[in-house]
Parts: sequence; structure tokens; C-alpha cells
Amino acid sequence: MSIDKATVAKIAHLARIKVPEDEQERLAGELNQILHWVEQLAEVDTEGVEPMTSVAAQTLRQREDVVTEGDIRDQVLANAPDRAAGFFAVPKVVE
Repeated sequence: MSIDKATVAKIAHLARIKVPEDEQERLAGELNQILHWVEQLAEVDTEGVEPMTSVAAQTLRQREDVVTEGDIRDQVLANAPDRAAGFFAVPKVVE
């Protein structure tokens, strides 16, 4: 796959990023290098390789799942800057 200047312009438009026309050719070259590198990665044989979550082998500490005190709504809501009907009240974000 090869990316040209027109493709860079389209990607920039879709991403709502302003990319000057004189930069598009350079970005096309950089994106092509990235795609070439990804193609090289696809050629690597990963058969039998265990998935990793970290470079250092670790086991997560787990706590016992026990029921603790509940029914402390008033104490929790005491931290709320605004509350209504026993709940946190937040400003409307969708119109």
C-alpha cells in the first residue's frame, strides 16, 4: 500500500487536522515508511510466543472479595459540590 499527497490531504480532512500543502508530500513519505515497517512486522514468526502484558513477569496481588460497610450514601454525597434526590448532580453536557 502506498500513500500519496491526495491521501494525506483526505486523512487530514477526516481527522480535522490542518496540514499545509507543502507538508503533505513529506508526511506521505513518513506514512509510507511506517506502513513499510508494519509490513516487516507482519513477516515476523510469532508462533509459540506467549502474549505479554509487561516486559517484567508479574503476578497481580488480589484481595479477598468481601462485603464491607454499605449504606453510607450521605457520607459520600457530603463530598459532592451539588446533589439532587440522593445523587451527584452534574451539569448538562449534551444539548
